[in-house]
Amino acid sequence: MQYFAYTARIEPEAMAEVCPSASFAFIAHLPEWGLSFPLEGNGWNGSLPSATPEPGSTVWGAVYTIEDPNEIGCLDDVESEEGRHRAEAEAIDRMGRRHTVVTHVAPTSGRAGTEPSPEYVGVMLRGSRHWSLPAGWIAGLEDALGTGF
Repeated sequence: MQYFAYTARIEPEAMAEVCPSASFAFIAHLPEWGLSFPLEGNGWNGSLPSATPEPGSTVWGAVYTIEDPNEIGCLDDVESEEGRHRAEAEAIDRMGRRHTVVTHVAPTSGRAGTEPSPEYVGVMLRGSRHWSLPAGWIAGLEDALGTGF
């Protein structure tokens, strides 16, 4: 399975905690999707993210290959605990090639009543910097730390 990680699992150590055998495949983005923070914090201080369809926007992430069905189940469980469910999407890599990937998204759009969790966004930022994602994506995450979405 090719898994598009944009949540805390974008950070290699966070992914390894859930899926130790996952291997990095490539950087990609989900065109026509945006990032929102509609989920209750579930132990985090603030809201958690979800990708949602949004014309003109893009969500960047890292694609991992996960072969072990047990690890895929563990990933589903962790994402479910944060309020997201498995979904299929089309990701585009840096060479313009299209890939069908699995990711996790919130079942409904909207906004939680609190600002994004600084700790959670910090993990997303570390992962985004690790993979050298576009400066605009990183700036947007930094903005979420200062002012929320």
